[in-house]
Amino acid sequence: MSETTTKEEQSLSPAKAESTKPSKFTLGGALTSAFTWFIALFTFFPIAWMVFNGFKTEADANGDPVFLFSPTLDQYREVTESLQGQLGFREAFFNSAITSIGSTIIVLLLAVPAAYALSITAIPKWKDVLFFFISTKFLPVIAAIVPIFVIFDELGLDNSRIGLLILYTSINLPLAVWMLRSFLADVPKELVEAARIDGAGLFTQLKSVILPIIAPGLAATALLCFIFAWNEFFFAVQLNFQGGR
Repeated sequence: MSETTTKEEQSLSPAKAESTKPSKFTLGGALTSAFTWFIALFTFFPIAWMVFNGFKTEADANGDPVFLFSPTLDQYREVTESLQGQLGFREAFFNSAITSIGSTIIVLLLAVPAAYALSITAIPKWKDVLFFFISTKFLPVIAAIVPIFVIFDELGLDNSRIGLLILYTSINLPLAVWMLRSFLADVPKELVEAARIDGAGLFTQLKSVILPIIAPGLAATALLCFIFAWNEFFFAVQLNFQGGR
């Protein structure tokens, strides 16, 4: 038995030696690595230079390029502090976070039942309903700003986070319904029917069966709605021409 083991170890020893043998140095490999590092540093240098300029004084940042300087945080303090007649960075960031996150949560709460009705529970003329949802995206924003501005002004929703919450929800809801419907359509109907036979209600079906299956799609939809709400700038500027409330 010991002789057999020794022979097997001897037969495997060359393979182990080859696997642990260091790779040979080649000029081509070294040139490829050097060129890759050069491209990476060349691409990253503008970003690094922009970050370095943030720690310079205004005179150093606008003057001749210098690599040795005394770092300062004055520029960041100036940005984060609220100026008279202008919106500070902290308040602007806080407003954007509230409207983006809030509208995303409301969109998901409204889109999940709508997508459920359009996919799992059959309703008549569901294709027409889907087309109506997506048709709301056909109108250019520049053509909708005047009636939206008039409505918001009459309802007192201008210069408010609530107005932007309502607007961003209405903008992203059709997209969320379309996306979630495609994910819900892939849910096996046998699982839903089995849950119904077991006496599960609609809320239990969503919580225990449907939502765990479509969790990746739900996350993708939430992320997309958040990005669209966060990047929206036109309506935010036109409907908030004074200090927000």
